[in-house]
Amino acid sequence: MDEKNETSVKEFILVGHLLLLHQPMLLFSLLSIVYMMSLAGNSLIISIVKLDSRLHSPMYFFLCNLSILEIFYTSTTIPTILSISLAQEKPLSVTSCLVQIYFLHSLGVTECLLLAAMAYDRYVAICCPLHYRTMMKGSVCLSLAISCWLTGILESLVLTSMTSRLPFCGPKTIINFFCDIPPLLKLACADTRANELVLSLAGGLVVLLPFLFILLTYVWIISTILKIRSAQGRQKAFSTCASHLTVVSIFYGTVIFMYVRPSSIYSSNRDKLVSLVYTVFTPMLNPLIYSLRNNEVKGALKKLFNCKISSQITRKWT
Repeated sequence: MDEKNETSVKEFILVGHLLLLHQPMLLFSLLSIVYMMSLAGNSLIISIVKLDSRLHSPMYFFLCNLSILEIFYTSTTIPTILSISLAQEKPLSVTSCLVQIYFLHSLGVTECLLLAAMAYDRYVAICCPLHYRTMMKGSVCLSLAISCWLTGILESLVLTSMTSRLPFCGPKTIINFFCDIPPLLKLACADTRANELVLSLAGGLVVLLPFLFILLTYVWIISTILKIRSAQGRQKAFSTCASHLTVVSIFYGTVIFMYVRPSSIYSSNRDKLVSLVYTVFTPMLNPLIYSLRNNEVKGALKKLFNCKISSQITRKWT
């Protein structure tokens, strides 16, 4: 017993969902396609916002921040998942595991707050249109974005630091596709109640509070939209919020399920599947949701492709 306690784990072994790993090449191919679509889609959003002056507004400034975040987010997790899909498991040093946890939580918290900032932008645009330019001027948007990123960095620093101080003396198998705090706490050979409490408090502060803020702003937004007499005006107002609401529902639904609940009800198989949704598929879906359900983005895409086709035709005939 004493010998076991003195043995320090130097690396963890990541093991994915066994049912998904029955067809490793199929899983690898699917994840590779999703990863490329996510990178391409988010890069395209950033490009069209930069190139089209009609999209130089607070809403699309935050959307660019979200797309940059999603590129980093997928690059933090998907390469590890691809390795597991081929080799069935992935050895990862303790330091590498903690680094992955740091970026995972930092980017996750930043996304929670960016979605809240986007909800505030929609609230000001619809409920206070006369004051929109002054309330959402460039300096305000930049301050909001910086605050979101800094909060994510600091919150993740606290959680990762607390996790790094835990002793790990075996077993060293993590039942997940990537390193995360909840499965890691199960492997610690020490009392983790303080870590669980801080994780729950952090989840409440940076997940539930922004989520409640978003719900409250949309109560005001919807009540304002319903007062618009023109059916066309109501439809236009709703369309500017539909994409954001869809992204919020998918992202917060999975994150709240994963982190804002007691550790006693964790289920490794179920959690592995849910974690794939918000780390792999949600970043891919966001550009599709914003492009397919947003007339301004669709217009910018058509303009971009028409310009490319025109330039190709011009080069061909000159």
